[in-house]
Amino acid sequence: MAIKSNGFTKGHLPEELKKLLRSVASDWGDKIEDMEEALQVSRLTGAMTNEVYEIKWSSKSGAQARKVLVRMYGEGVEVFFNREDEIRTFECLSKHGHGPRLLGQFSDGRVEEFIHARTLSATDLRDPKTSALVASKLREFHNLDMPGPKTIVLWDRLRNWVSEAKRLCSASEVEEFWLDTLEEEIKLVQRELSKHSQLIGFCHNDLQYGNIMMDEHTSSITLIDYEYASYNPIAYDIANHFCEMTADYHSETPHILDYTSYPDLEERTKFVRAYLSSAGGNPSEEEVEQVVEEAEIYTLPNHLFWGLWGIISGHINKIDFDYFEYARQRFDQYWLRKPHLLPSPIVDPIVDHFCLMMNAS
Repeated sequence: MAIKSNGFTKGHLPEELKKLLRSVASDWGDKIEDMEEALQVSRLTGAMTNEVYEIKWSSKSGAQARKVLVRMYGEGVEVFFNREDEIRTFECLSKHGHGPRLLGQFSDGRVEEFIHARTLSATDLRDPKTSALVASKLREFHNLDMPGPKTIVLWDRLRNWVSEAKRLCSASEVEEFWLDTLEEEIKLVQRELSKHSQLIGFCHNDLQYGNIMMDEHTSSITLIDYEYASYNPIAYDIANHFCEMTADYHSETPHILDYTSYPDLEERTKFVRAYLSSAGGNPSEEEVEQVVEEAEIYTLPNHLFWGLWGIISGHINKIDFDYFEYARQRFDQYWLRKPHLLPSPIVDPIVDHFCLMMNAS
């Protein structure tokens, strides 16, 4: 069954999902006789890889309604990650006490435990207390000992995505997005960043506000959605989080990024200090400054990562989101920031061309 952008309603659930929901309900002592009458289905906004739904029904005891989260996999997204690896990560994190439990799988998606916590908003990320809690949780996440090789995934993933984007794109799109130059750009950025010390951890790689939840009573933070999680430099993950502060995926134009809201040096420094100070750490100013500087340079591969993601998604995903415009903005930021973050005496014709275009506009 192909998952279309209009999703489903309670009257049009896949038979596999109905069977799974009945099984989950039975495990909880409930019995769903009539799916048409018993279930309440609500689509949750903000997801751009999958379609996500809240499904609830009245419990047999008449207490608080039962809730589950149903994740319907987007079409063709296996190009971004291996679904079996993602499920293993999900289950492993659940055993570590991170995130929701996996309640069951069907061919087009899965059913997860519904976390009774509040998903953060774009403005929440700017609250100093909330930001410090996120920083502390992120370090805890980075320190997880996950199975498999503890090697950087970023660079090979970028190269694979360049190949996939070129395969999907027309000749005009390849030219518009400078795709023929990106393999050389990846090599350049990787070479420059390899000169820095590499603190490697298990990274979330998609730390936007919609993937962060807070318990209103305990203020505990939970990170969710691990499709892109892998071992990477921790500075890359921190850079990704900073870049996500420019987005509001619940606005009328969710694809538009506001780079005037990118966190300034003081805000970035506070986040890194909270990150390094968690679990009783006492970092020096030099240590804080080093991570801040490395994170800023790692915004470059982050722009390439999500730019390529946008191009590929624009070709394979049916979710209502302007992926191509999103990609343009990420690539624009790459070319705009590159001369500041990777100064070079060599004349870069692409950067010069981009600057002329920006000045003309």
